[in-house]
Amino acid sequence: MRVRESTGGTRQRIQAVALELFTEQGYEKTSLREIAERLNVTKAALYYHFKSKDEIVNSFVEDRLRRMDELIEWSRSQPAGRATRQALIGRYADAMFASEQPSVMRFFEQNQTVLKSLPAGQQMRERMLRLADELCQGDDSPAAQLRAALSLFAVHSSWFAVRTPHITDAERKKIALDVADELLTGIGGQTPRAGQD
Repeated sequence: MRVRESTGGTRQRIQAVALELFTEQGYEKTSLREIAERLNVTKAALYYHFKSKDEIVNSFVEDRLRRMDELIEWSRSQPAGRATRQALIGRYADAMFASEQPSVMRFFEQNQTVLKSLPAGQQMRERMLRLADELCQGDDSPAAQLRAALSLFAVHSSWFAVRTPHITDAERKKIALDVADELLTGIGGQTPRAGQD
């Protein structure tokens, strides 16, 4: 380990260790003291970066929200249609499978109850619904809304629903995108409702 480490590097180490512990033993059962001990730092050093476990979780969520906002913004600049839907779900999967994101995905899946009670969890839900709205642009039918939400869920659920041993992240991602594409194919295929063009 380097003698001097950047503040950003220390913050990332704290996030990585906290994520590891939250996933191993659960959010509720992990204390800041345990995080500090695993990092081999004092609790005061940990407090310099994060005052609570909630702040650590918020730091994961903030990064994810930023990525989702970028995708929503990108989608709004594209024409509605199948190609944009496929590109959007592909970009979403790229973001969710990048670097530390698989660990974050596992944490979210294993700690859903805790996440629902935090403001960060409510923000995540709101962004997911906005992203789903972008996926069904041009088709506001209930079926399209459900297909859009389920296509996002296909990316998420690949971390716990695909239980094949020794599967690579690339294989998992391909399966998720194949299933998402099947769902997205049904969006925009309906005939316009009466009074709509």
